[in-house]
Parts: sequence; structure tokens; C-alpha cells
Amino acid sequence: MPMKLSIVLPVFNEEGNIIPLYEKIQEQLNFQDITTEFIYVNDGSNDHSLSILKELCSKDKNIKYISLSRNFGHQAALTAGLDYASGDAVITMDCDFQDPPEVLPEMINKWKEGFKIVYTRRKERKDKFFKKFTAKIYYSLLYKFSDNKLQGNIGDFRLLDRTVLSILNAMREKSRYLRGMVPWLGYEYAIIDYERPLRTNGESGFSLLTMVRFGMNGILSFSFAPLRFGLILGIFVIITGIIFFFYLLFNYLINHQFYKLLEWMAVMNYVLIGFLFILIWIIGEYIGKIYNEAKDRPIYIINDTGNIGTKG
Repeated sequence: MPMKLSIVLPVFNEEGNIIPLYEKIQEQLNFQDITTEFIYVNDGSNDHSLSILKELCSKDKNIKYISLSRNFGHQAALTAGLDYASGDAVITMDCDFQDPPEVLPEMINKWKEGFKIVYTRRKERKDKFFKKFTAKIYYSLLYKFSDNKLQGNIGDFRLLDRTVLSILNAMREKSRYLRGMVPWLGYEYAIIDYERPLRTNGESGFSLLTMVRFGMNGILSFSFAPLRFGLILGIFVIITGIIFFFYLLFNYLINHQFYKLLEWMAVMNYVLIGFLFILIWIIGEYIGKIYNEAKDRPIYIINDTGNIGTKG
């Protein structure tokens, strides 16, 4: 019996990419001795993406779709697809052609060699300068401060063996950051480098605010560094306070001079108030995550499906 591969593709306003990408993937997998199921997750698209998916499903039972009741976000859409994937391995990739199908055969070969996880790493980002610059800073900070070292320029274009997928699907935290959750599992992995092409059709669903929230999920979910920053700042304030005290004492006892530092202290207090607000915000983020988990709401809500059976 041939092995089965599931390909999970989140869809948000990708009407121009769905069919061309499907055909390109089929072209790359024609020579593989595996059967393939496609699981498209419509994440609240407001174009014709859903109708295109329904038409595809009516022609091929191996093409499946899950339509969510609204836009739950990229990570929730991926989670929905992973929940219903039934293959011996699953590949997650975006529907915008920036995860090139040409890499799929190499990913499958690495899996056949025995790797439970196969990551893909972008050699060079062809994004605009601001996105490229901020991504470089973000990934370097995430690697430095994360308790679980996360490689830079590795996104959600990856292959997971069924063994890994079963454990990942059992992790039901609401603030999901799959780029950190998968490495946390600790399985042996391979990395494939590739050139990331530019988007061909449509516009990215990641706004600046969305990217900031996504980035904060990564930092807050896999690092306590922001909380430890409060300790570092507290030690700095104590040390500088002692220095100021001895400065005043030295001038009073030795030089018989007294310099008023009230103006400087006012400025310093003003700066510290700013830091205090930042620390309160960071603590608020953690509390918000705890509150979100405590509500125990579903990660996503399904409105409609096509060719979908029970969860994989």
C-alpha cells in the first residue's frame, strides 16, 4: 500500500493562486510513489476562493476543504488542516507561490531517509527593505532570548511525520506559534535551503499589526526574557542609585560641595516611568495569554467542509 501525503494550504483571498498552485504541485508529485490529499482551509476569504475550492472538490475526492466561520488567522487555519490530515506525513505551505512546489520532492526524499521533521529555510528574503530588516532583527532576538533555540528564516513551509503530527495535534494552547511548537518537540530534523520567490497574485494577508502580534506570540510563548528584563532594569536602578548616593556623600564630606541633582532625577524618573509602562504592558501580555487559555474557546470554528471525514 503506497504511503499517503497530506498537503495543508491555508487560504485567505487567494482566488488567483488556488488552481495554478494545485496544478504545479501535481506536476511535482507525479513521479512520487505516494498518494496525495489536498486540504485547503478557507480562513474567512471574501473573494471567490471558496467557490473555486468547492468546484475543485467536486472533481476530485482527494481535494478537501474546510471553511472557517470567519478569519481566525494563519496559525488557526494551519491547525484546522493539521487536525484533519490523514496522511503518513503532512506538508504545510502557503497558497501564494512563495513556498515553491519545486522543493516538495526533496522534502519527501528527506522524510523517506528517516527525518521526522523537514524544515525549509529561505536563503534570501526578496521582501521590501523594512520587512527584511525587521525580520532579521526579530529572528536574531528570538534565537537569543528563546529557551528553545529557533532557527531564523524558517517559516511554516515544513514536513511533519505522522508521529510528530499526532503529538502536535494534542497541544491545544490557544496562542499558537507553530514555528516554535514544532522545534519544541525535539525530533531529529533536516533543513532544506531554497530561494523564496515574490508573490505572483493577490496581496499578503499579513498587515504590519498582524506581523507584530505574530512576532509577540513567538517571543512571549517561548521566552521569559521580557520578564527577566524587569530584573535587569531593577538591578541597574539600584546600582545607579548607590552611585548617586556616594557621589553626594563624597562631595559633601570631601569637597564640601553639594550639587543639586533634582533636575537630573526628574528626568531619570520620567524615563523610568516610561520603562514602567513597558513592563506593565509586557506583564499584561502574559496575563492576557493566561486569560485567553482560561476561557478555553475553540481554536477555530468550522462553517462548511468538502470531502472531509473524521479527524486524522
